[in-house]
Amino acid sequence: MIETQWYLLLSAGVFSIGLLGILVRENALIYLMSVELMLNAANINLVAFSLQHGNLTGQVFALFGMALAAAEVAIGLGIILVLYRNFETIDVTVPTTMRW
Repeated sequence: MIETQWYLLLSAGVFSIGLLGILVRENALIYLMSVELMLNAANINLVAFSLQHGNLTGQVFALFGMALAAAEVAIGLGIILVLYRNFETIDVTVPTTMRW
């Protein structure tokens, strides 16, 4: 059986890649994929600790996290389509010029 620390190390790596994607890129689709990576890292943690403690609570919360991720993608893609229709780009720095 794989030890819990390896799952935590995998989760930290996946979360770091997602955080790096958010901090470095300006593309809205990359933002969505990076947030998905971060949510998957949290789900890995939940399942790993559920396995360690021998109950199913973490796995149930991981299922709720997957449902949240699906809803986030549906709403996020709608926002990206509106962004593309209005500005003909999916660069997230362009709509900030509308503030003034």
